[in-house]
Order: sequence, then structure tokens, then C-alpha cells
Amino acid sequence: MVISTEPEAGDWDAMEEAAGIPLRHSGSSYWAHRLDYDEGRIDSRQYWSLVLGRQVGLGRASAMDSLDAIQWSHLNLETLDVLELLHSRGARLAVLSTMPPAMAAEFAAAPWTKYFSQLFFSSRIGLTKPEPGVFKHVLAALETDPADLVFTDDKHENVHAARTLGINAIHHTPGTDLQRELGL
Repeated sequence: MVISTEPEAGDWDAMEEAAGIPLRHSGSSYWAHRLDYDEGRIDSRQYWSLVLGRQVGLGRASAMDSLDAIQWSHLNLETLDVLELLHSRGARLAVLSTMPPAMAAEFAAAPWTKYFSQLFFSSRIGLTKPEPGVFKHVLAALETDPADLVFTDDKHENVHAARTLGINAIHHTPGTDLQRELGL
């Protein structure tokens, strides 16, 4: 919840209407199979078949992927302002995001990605935060020392994992001033 905001109730309503089952609660089938999907171990049809409890075709899976992407695509305008500022100052920016394959493919071309020199999506790496391997992958790809990297995330466990590797990590609290949190 740094670049985007939380899904709105209407987004979940649309997903649940299309699915015909409740999805938003933490114990739902949406979340039960999400790690495999986010890490790219299962494809869209497999994921939505597991979520819906029945085999789905490519059309249904694509429709569900679209609804899923919509709910995670409400951009945090204050963050975009900070990205613009950092980009204008010549900062080298990269994004590390948990995204399933279909969403990563869609968002890779989104206008906000222009601020980033590299995009790291969990489904393309095969790992999700807070696994140390995902941070090691990013460090290797960026060819940078952990102490030279600043990582911002809204989840304490991700910030802690980054810090254990020597990365300067900042916990972002949604709704607060990211520019102030970064000390800009």
C-alpha cells in the first residue's frame, strides 16, 4: 500500500459478485491460494479454478484477473508526487511488488512505471517478500550494496526482512506523508 491504496469495498463487491462467493475475508479461497499465484507457480486458470472451486476457462480467468487488477490499481497520488520528485532529482528507482503473472503483465506498461529503471514482480522472480531470496535477487540485479538501497514497504515483516540483509528499510504507514518518511 505504498504505490496503490487498499481495494475499495465496491471492488471486492464486484469480485464477489463475479465469483459468486465471499472472497475478501482472510480465510477465503482467494487468499488460500494466493502465494502460489503471486510466485508464478500456478497460472491464471489454475488459480481461479481453485478460488472458485470449479474448472474455469480462459475467458472467466481473464475476467477475474481484470477485476483483481482493478482493485489493486487505485494509485496513491501522494506517492506519485514523491516518485516524480525523486525521478526529477535523478534518483535510480526500482519497484519490488507482489503480483501474479497476469497483473504483472498489465502493470508493466502502466504510466507510473516510467519512474522506475527496473521492475521486479514476484511472479517473475518466483519469490515474494519477506523471503530473503527476493531481496538478494533485487540486490544482484541492481548491482548495489545493501547499505546503498532504501526500501519502503507498508508491512513490518517485509521491512524487518530487508533490514536483516543490511538494507535501509522504512516502514510506510498508509495515509502518512511518504516524503517526510523518506526525509526529503
